[in-house]
Amino acid sequence: MSFRNKNKSQGSRFLLTSFSVILLIAAAAIFILFFEGEKPVVNLQQSSSFLGKKGIVKYSVTDAKSGIKTIAVWGIQENEKKLLHSAYNPRTKYTGAIGPLEDTQDIEVDVEKEGFRDGPMTIMVEATDFSLRGWFSGNKTTETKEVTVDTIPPKIQILHSEKYISQGGAGIAIYHLSDKDSRHGVAINGIFNPGYPLNDGRDDTYISYFGIPFDTEKIDSSVVTATDLAGNNMVVPFTSVFQAVNQKRDTINISDGFLGTKIPEFQQYYPEMQGDFIEKYLYANTIVRDQNNQIISDLCKKSQPERYWKGVFTRMPGSSRAGFADHRTYFFKGKAIDRQVHLGMDIASTRRAEARAANNGKVIYADYLGIYGNMVLVDHGQGVFSLYSHLSQINATPGDMVDQKTVLGLTGTTGMAGGDHLHFSILVNGVFVTPKEWWDQHWITVTIDEPIQESKF
Repeated sequence: MSFRNKNKSQGSRFLLTSFSVILLIAAAAIFILFFEGEKPVVNLQQSSSFLGKKGIVKYSVTDAKSGIKTIAVWGIQENEKKLLHSAYNPRTKYTGAIGPLEDTQDIEVDVEKEGFRDGPMTIMVEATDFSLRGWFSGNKTTETKEVTVDTIPPKIQILHSEKYISQGGAGIAIYHLSDKDSRHGVAINGIFNPGYPLNDGRDDTYISYFGIPFDTEKIDSSVVTATDLAGNNMVVPFTSVFQAVNQKRDTINISDGFLGTKIPEFQQYYPEMQGDFIEKYLYANTIVRDQNNQIISDLCKKSQPERYWKGVFTRMPGSSRAGFADHRTYFFKGKAIDRQVHLGMDIASTRRAEARAANNGKVIYADYLGIYGNMVLVDHGQGVFSLYSHLSQINATPGDMVDQKTVLGLTGTTGMAGGDHLHFSILVNGVFVTPKEWWDQHWITVTIDEPIQESKF
């Protein structure tokens, strides 16, 4: 072979090799760009295991590469398969994220309209992406979840409901319930009060304690309600006689000396307060008060299911300085500057008197809280709470189990207090109610103990 032919042959092989490499690189690039192999991820974990008459199927689909092309949601029962929902995303470009990277939906399923029967059912979600794999149909993921179709609402039988309810008062309802897994209780004017087992040997009988806010003008709605895991709801109304209460109106004079003592205390905890002493006082008596009451309400939203308390609640010895739902007008140098409502009872005896727990319970808060000063909050179970504030000293710790001999702290002047006293409150599911009822053994007997006993027959 001549030298020229040899060079020509080598050049041809080089060109062929180079062309082959280019083709391989191009093929690899095309494969990477258009034939990515990462499948969509389908999540049905947030979807309920039960479907009621108007069931909700919750799904989320994600695809981190080419994006979501199609989604189909199916309902399968025995040999029937019905399409419940579908979505198609058009191509927005040719490389990268061609479709949306995420899709989350709550799909309402009309069980009766679709012809599904009560019993087992399979929810299936299919999702594809924009990859050209799978003979150009894309990567496909299928996820299933076994659910139960349940269209029968819980059954409620009211055994006792409060005959008379008043502003700032409390009451109960007792009822049989067919589904123990339901969310159930009493709703008064839309305020929900959970029900709890009576734990007296009956596994289908429940009690719900409720409080009537001091400013309630009438009862528009009073019902026992239950919603099962499938979302089926049963509502049974009951009727009570509403009684208005004469609420005291009082005036409180704010002095320079009081401001000089209190504002520095509040400033430590609420440095955002601005202005002169009066402006800071109004901030504490309005904004801080609302914040404090919201914290207390939140603390009272979750109560122990066991009833800890027994019998009448005890009252600290001493004279009453202010009553529940007293409407106060605050004056400074002869001018009305604020109006608030007192949501407890003020009791004064000697300085730094012992403040004992009013009944058995569990301490859930023991710390400083704005206008309440040093405060202890006790959960007595099943939605009933007691509050002790303005303490000079706190002797309790959250988690402590207490009884009527337990000293929670000593009375004082912390918070919005002008003199040494105990501010005592009772709350039912976060609603402040008059403590006088809970201090009255006759009221406890007639309102709670006797109805519980009579509901057995």
